[in-house]
Order: sequence, then structure tokens, then C-alpha cells
Amino acid sequence: MAGGQERILKGRIRSMQATKKITRAMELIAGSRIVKAQQRVQAAVPYSEQITEVVKDLAAAGGVSDSPLLTGRKEIKNTCYVIIAADRGLCGGYNAGVQRAAEGEIKSDVVDGKGYEIISVGRKVESYFKFREYRLGQTFAGFSDKPSYDDAKAIGQHVVELFASGHVDKVELVYTRFISAGSQEVVLRPLVPLSQDTVMGGDGKAGSDDGTGSDYEFEPDPTTILETLLPRYIEARVYAALLNAAASEHAFRQRAMKSATDNAEELIKNLSITMNRARQASITTEIMEIVGGAEALGSGDRKSVRYIDFSADDGFGARSGTDTNNSEGIRPTTSNSRNG
Repeated sequence: MAGGQERILKGRIRSMQATKKITRAMELIAGSRIVKAQQRVQAAVPYSEQITEVVKDLAAAGGVSDSPLLTGRKEIKNTCYVIIAADRGLCGGYNAGVQRAAEGEIKSDVVDGKGYEIISVGRKVESYFKFREYRLGQTFAGFSDKPSYDDAKAIGQHVVELFASGHVDKVELVYTRFISAGSQEVVLRPLVPLSQDTVMGGDGKAGSDDGTGSDYEFEPDPTTILETLLPRYIEARVYAALLNAAASEHAFRQRAMKSATDNAEELIKNLSITMNRARQASITTEIMEIVGGAEALGSGDRKSVRYIDFSADDGFGARSGTDTNNSEGIRPTTSNSRNG
């Protein structure tokens, strides 16, 4: 019994050691990818800020048009949620946090009698809402850990078409914003239509009499440029969200694999202690069996007595042997003497 238990424990220890190697390798890979993802997020910031400033300058120069991306709808009947999560698991609560946040907004819309449509970015989002029979639209997957601008362009063009065609009245982004390697938060940001606060307040007005302010000349007119630039601005915002989500995914995966590695080490330690106890119990049992057998053999030897019998009349001299019938050790005697 003890030997079988020891073999089982050895097998579990080997299994946990193999798991520990895998989780440790995944932890190191995620740690190295965090740095690259963070660099990509920082590299995209200047472009995002610059295109925002250009949009503001165009609006301030009289470029506010009747574009549906700016005017919006008076009544919101249908909302499109672009939910960005991971293609794979093993990243702690990263996917669950985004899914719960989006699901809460969707349920609120359903209670208010409003419609919705889900644009899933990542296989985990698609499988989660498809299993629960939510209304899914276009799905995007296969690039969650390393998105490109082409991926963001495809998503941006699709949501702009949905909004321009009147299929949805509002588009919102749901993703995890990367703050630092140890801090991320799930955010819900409006994407379409663009708010007036976003496009107003630039410094593209004509120069004042005192020489302050900037004076820009636009060719063609600001309205035409703004209508062309607004879809690019939306794509830039989607791309920034994808980069933040990718960096957050790597950060969550690193922490999850670090926790899994620590748990594997603790479990290996506990299993080793249990196996040593089982081995010690097995050795103690074997020693007790040996001692018990020796005691049993010793008690059996004490019942047979070895003796020497001197007999004068048989002519054979001294005779030795074991009297198995005389258990009390009484030696037989003779009345005759050798010297007569």
C-alpha cells in the first residue's frame, strides 16, 4: 500500500515539475513582450496626439461639416460595442474583466428597450458571447498579442460603415487601458460619433491683431480635409486601443504565470513532504516486520534443548543430539558406570 502511494506521489511531483517549467517559460516570454508592447504604445502616442490637434485646427478654421461622424443622432436606438480582448487564455482575469464590463452595458441597454450589436475582437470575446447567444456582428481575431495598423483600419472602416448606414446610432470601445506593468483598467470610451469637445478648441483660428495665435492656410478647404481625416482619426483611436489591450494582455499573463509557478513550487514542496512521510512509514513498517519475525524465530528455538548423553553399556561412547520429546530439558541417566 505504501509503495503504491509513493509511486503515485512521484508521478504527481514529476507532472508538477513539468507544469512549472511551462509556466515559468510563459512568464519570461510575457515579460519580454511587455517591454515591446509598451514601446509600441508610446510610439503611437505622438501620431494620436498630432492627428487630434489637426482635427481641432480644422474645426476651429471653419471645417465643422454636416458629416454624420460629427452630428450624431438625436435618439440612440442601437449601440455597437467594439469589445477588445485576447485570442488565448492563461492570462488571469484579463478576458473576464472586459467581458463583464461589456455585458453589464448590454444588459442595461436591453432593460431600457434599446438594441445592440457586438463587434468582437479576439476569440475569447467571440466564444463568450456566442455561447450566451448574444447578438454578434463582425468578428476579428488572430492578432490580439501583436496588432497592426491594418487590423485597426479594418475595424475602423467597418464601424464607420455601420454608423454611416444608420444600422447603429453609437459606437463604443471596451478594452483594457495599459497604465503600467502592474496597473491596468477596463475602460469604455465613445468612438462614433466624435464629441464636440474632441474637435473643438484648436488653435487654427486666424491670427489676432496682437500677433498671438496661429494662422493656417488649408488646401483644399478645411471641410473637405476634415471629412477625409475623420475616418483616419477613428482608425488611430482603434489602433491605440488595440496596442493598450495587447500590452495589458501580456502584463496579465505574466502575473498569472508567476502565480502559477509559485503555486507549482508550493505544491511540489507539499507533495515531497507527503512522499517522505509515506516512505518513512514504509521503512518503519518493514523494520517492525523484521523485528517481529526475529522474535518469533527466537521463541521457537528456546523450546528445543541440546544435550549430551553419556551411555556406558552401548559401547558407542558419547552421543549428542536434540531431544524433541523432552521439552523440559531433563537428561536421561543410566545406572551403569563405565568403571563398573
